[in-house]
Amino acid sequence: MRSDGLKVNDLKNHARGALIGLAVGDALGSPTEGKTPEEIQRRWGRVTDFLSEAQTGTDDTEYALFSARLLLRHGRGLTPELAAQAWKDEIISAANEYKGAGFSEILTIANLQRGLMPPHSGRHLHSWSDGLAMRVAPHGIAAAGNPQLAARLAAFDGAVSHAGEGIFCGRAVAAAVAIAMTAAPLAAIFDAALVVIPEDSWSARAILQGLEIGKQSSDVWAALEPLYHKIACPFYHWSDLAPEAVGLAFGVLAAARGEFESAVLGAVNIGRDTDTIAAIAGAIAGARVGLQKIPVAWAERIGVAKGNCIKTVKAMRLLEVADALTMLAKNFQETPE
Repeated sequence: MRSDGLKVNDLKNHARGALIGLAVGDALGSPTEGKTPEEIQRRWGRVTDFLSEAQTGTDDTEYALFSARLLLRHGRGLTPELAAQAWKDEIISAANEYKGAGFSEILTIANLQRGLMPPHSGRHLHSWSDGLAMRVAPHGIAAAGNPQLAARLAAFDGAVSHAGEGIFCGRAVAAAVAIAMTAAPLAAIFDAALVVIPEDSWSARAILQGLEIGKQSSDVWAALEPLYHKIACPFYHWSDLAPEAVGLAFGVLAAARGEFESAVLGAVNIGRDTDTIAAIAGAIAGARVGLQKIPVAWAERIGVAKGNCIKTVKAMRLLEVADALTMLAKNFQETPE
């Protein structure tokens, strides 16, 4: 399925929905990150809105903007080596006050500083983290309607910081966003994610488990407990496992029938790495339904990046970035590989 028939304004609406959806999910999920469903319920009951004025996009949003910068700079010419150089120039740089984010990013930085380059820089103890899956929505936007291209670009980006399951999950999310950009049925979006990753992988099994539970649930709230108990790995003390986060995100998307608010709020309340789970669900759902289906009050809170994690993305406006990615998508369609 391709998006060649979509007008620029339609693509722009879906692109804005994807990027704003990611940032909204990231911001909404930040207070519940790292908590169990029971802890969330005990403290807040059911989280259905922002909990404070301080909530804004975290490293998930800023790394997605960093990936967007790579795409806008290099287009189809993006390579792992170019991505690694950008990490050195903009993230490791002395001008960047905060270096890293999760463990995958911190270990990647250490590897790059040791002189390792992709794929070796991404081969470390946390190469399976969800740090790539959280940032690949721009690849799906730029490759609208072309999940194979989206997955390939995501893998080039991810080779710097991830390997194995970490890259599989990034490929799956990018492909899902690419098809969601065409307002395709949910089944086509889910199929696109599974086609670009190995069938015999933890990532594929987690996505299939999530989809099975989500489809069988009456609504997203009924799905949260079985999704958590089937897919989450609470015995592991870090909550950034990529197959776990992506499996849960696809599960809430299926249970919410693709509806934006339900999917994002389900992800916020499901526990574990909730900002990333909600960012992934928000990016895919937002890409499918477009910006107009995202509550205005939510979208307006996260329009400009703070640059707390990556200084070079400070003051980037998400709508402007989405619009630039839209034009890149049209360019990709008009200049076939």
